[in-house]
Amino acid sequence: MKAHPRRSAVVAVAAILALTAAGCSSKAKDDDGDTGGGKGAGALKTGDGVTATTIPLGVLTDMTGVYATLGKSVTQAQQLYMKQLNDDGGICGRKVQLTIRDHGYDPRKAVSAYTELEPKVLGFPQFIGSPFVAAQKKRIDGTDKGLVIPQAWSANLLGSESIRQIGATYDYEMINAVDWLVKSKKVKSGDKIGHVYFEGDFGENALAGSKYAADEAGLEVVEQKIKPTDQDMTAQVTALKKAKVKAILISAGPAQSASLTGVAAAANLPVPVVGNNPTFAPQLLKTQAAPALLKNFYFLASTLPIGDKGSGPAELAKTYSAEYKGDLLDNGIIAGWAAADVFAKALEGACKDKNLTREGVRKALLSMKSYEEGFGITHDFSDPAAPSTKESYVLRPDDKAKGGMAVAEKAFTAPAVEGYTPEG
Repeated sequence: MKAHPRRSAVVAVAAILALTAAGCSSKAKDDDGDTGGGKGAGALKTGDGVTATTIPLGVLTDMTGVYATLGKSVTQAQQLYMKQLNDDGGICGRKVQLTIRDHGYDPRKAVSAYTELEPKVLGFPQFIGSPFVAAQKKRIDGTDKGLVIPQAWSANLLGSESIRQIGATYDYEMINAVDWLVKSKKVKSGDKIGHVYFEGDFGENALAGSKYAADEAGLEVVEQKIKPTDQDMTAQVTALKKAKVKAILISAGPAQSASLTGVAAAANLPVPVVGNNPTFAPQLLKTQAAPALLKNFYFLASTLPIGDKGSGPAELAKTYSAEYKGDLLDNGIIAGWAAADVFAKALEGACKDKNLTREGVRKALLSMKSYEEGFGITHDFSDPAAPSTKESYVLRPDDKAKGGMAVAEKAFTAPAVEGYTPEG
């Protein structure tokens, strides 16, 4: 993979819902747009915000909240991607313009930022926070219909032609995680496994996968639900130790992963801790929890790690480091770059079809059945009801690897997924 974009090429409380309703248009958008190239046959049809010189896109990120490290790397990767894309001529003779809003993982700010930007942009190559995307799903599908690529992987977002995730959803990740624990003989039938998870969309979708897989494997799940504001996992470790769990799953933020793994080791519960893909950040290897993380922590992802020696991650890491000197590398860079690349390729397809509207972008994405671009797993976007992949890598922290991550198990799909139906 050459690190260049032209290569082949809820938290749903009443207040949030009220804001959502207030921001909705009473008239569904029909994607008719303008005929930016004139009215004759073959003229380019354009849609929301698109001008003769620009294609505006929105970025709804978390630069100051629970996923601040992820948000920073995703956003910078997308800015770098668009810079290179525009330097290479843009798309359809237009420059792609990103407008960025930081919601700080706050539901009110997320709704407000979406409401502000939605009428002004063609779509969103980034929207962090599955609860926030879920809170907008009815609106996105019903009236707005702009393509949204969330940095969130909940099965509750499946089934939409407008909300398209890149990677396995949280439930599939947990099914693969449990399968890996069994295959690697870290647990066996009859054992108990803990699952610490955020309340709401993210954690509950992950829990659905762990419970299904545990039932298939003859395991028992001991649940520990937490809030994003919970930082100290001592109470959860105490409960799980009392239950005599042999492994712990976590579906939360990096801070909770560090606390859980460190406290468990200190409490003489040195069991493997396995997380969903947003549960780790390399910055954790500079904390007191680092020894425990290096020994006991693993996490699932739908890409190779940014420090992998494969050409895709290696060239992207080189390009990113040259632009953002001194910044730590993490897998948010790959997530951001891939989302920007997928969106750009959909824009290119829409341009080719002379339909640079929200409808045209959605249709172009549906034609992408084998997207890979050097990051290890091939993705199929032709079926909105299915995740783009059901495969996962098992990664582990590695303080000697660039980006602090290494592959513990190559990409695989657990056999149990064949009998599973997502609860979307």
